[in-house]
Amino acid sequence: MNGRSATTGGRRIVRLANFVTESSGGLRTALRQLGAGYAAAGHEPVLVVPGRQDSDELTGQGRVVTVASPAVPGMGGYRVLLDRRRLVRLLRELRPDRLEISDRTTLRWTGRWAREQGIPTVMVSHESLDGLLRLSTRGRFGAVGLADRLNTRTVASHDRIVCTTGWAAAEFRRIGAPDLHQVPLGVDLRHFHPDRYDPELRAAHAGTDELLLLHCGRLSPEKRPERSLAALAELRARGVPAVLLVVGDGPRRDRLRATAARHGLPVRFLRYVADRDRLARLLATADVLIAPGPVETFGLAALEALASGTPVVASAESALPEVLGAAGLAATGAGTAYADAVLALAARPAGERRTAARQQAERYPWSASVAGFLAAHDLPVGPPARDLPLGPGPVVPPTTRLPAGPPATGLPAGPAVPAVPVTSGDR
Repeated sequence: MNGRSATTGGRRIVRLANFVTESSGGLRTALRQLGAGYAAAGHEPVLVVPGRQDSDELTGQGRVVTVASPAVPGMGGYRVLLDRRRLVRLLRELRPDRLEISDRTTLRWTGRWAREQGIPTVMVSHESLDGLLRLSTRGRFGAVGLADRLNTRTVASHDRIVCTTGWAAAEFRRIGAPDLHQVPLGVDLRHFHPDRYDPELRAAHAGTDELLLLHCGRLSPEKRPERSLAALAELRARGVPAVLLVVGDGPRRDRLRATAARHGLPVRFLRYVADRDRLARLLATADVLIAPGPVETFGLAALEALASGTPVVASAESALPEVLGAAGLAATGAGTAYADAVLALAARPAGERRTAARQQAERYPWSASVAGFLAAHDLPVGPPARDLPLGPGPVVPPTTRLPAGPPATGLPAGPAVPAVPVTSGDR
């Protein structure tokens, strides 16, 4: 069943991902950039994802096969590949040389299938199961033990595990996973840059004496977006002229809007921003990005903010402090600690904090991520993958038909930040 790709001379890397939407941010970005890197290295990437309807197209990240799949109720549009028979038929047709899986729950079974076919597998851990279980069980005893048992099964079903940070890898090290790779994700350093700062955009969202805060991410329970509003409320209570821009969508959006209206908070909701140029300008124009999710295993939006020259306040419970280094601050708890961290960052000279943010982001080029993932697959890197802006690429007619199935229901300093008092609780 295996064989060298007839089209590139490299290896066909079939990648499976679940829990994606048309507007998924970080996961879609990672899949797109890695696919483009695999193709640039001479391999043949094929991405299989769930969607509203079947499609099969060639793009800048290689071939993308979308399988009509049901949406998960109450999850704000996430879809999941559930038809195992159909997926097996598709995999047999695709004839992968390597299988890369980005879902260790509903797609874990594909590791066992691939082993029976003699296909090497890599499972990419995009989340902390330990952390998610702690959230869902409210920290009750037994969450760690359950995570260990499930992770042990994942390790047994796959040849290698890839984690993007030491924080995410810790739960696998705890159970003695034998073949564990730690490979950071990357950022598009050319597209996200401090020179994207836009004074007109800033004037549209904040006054000259106001602190412009940005929350960029999915508005779902595990992301804890309410912490960003709590930070804004605390700042306003201290007399700090701050405003908040929320970029993203999800099941918590209406509740957050109601909270902002009830407390008279200056919050503007922009939903998902599909225009990458506009997103880059927003990230470069904000004073501070707040990333409050406690189970973030890497945080691409935070890294894109750093590349744009914008410092980040992140949850101390997450992996983000590991990624931010000295270019950001970690906060514990809710609004008070986040407000303290925002003030501490705002008190730094604008040029200094923007330069530090950019320098930290430059440690994470996508070319290094591609090389690390290919090493996990035991595949050569080939020609160096350039860190270039990646568009959707041309769409061409499908090469094969999907197995039949039912339809799916010199950095600019930026504006001066008003002087604000820094309390003893600042980091």
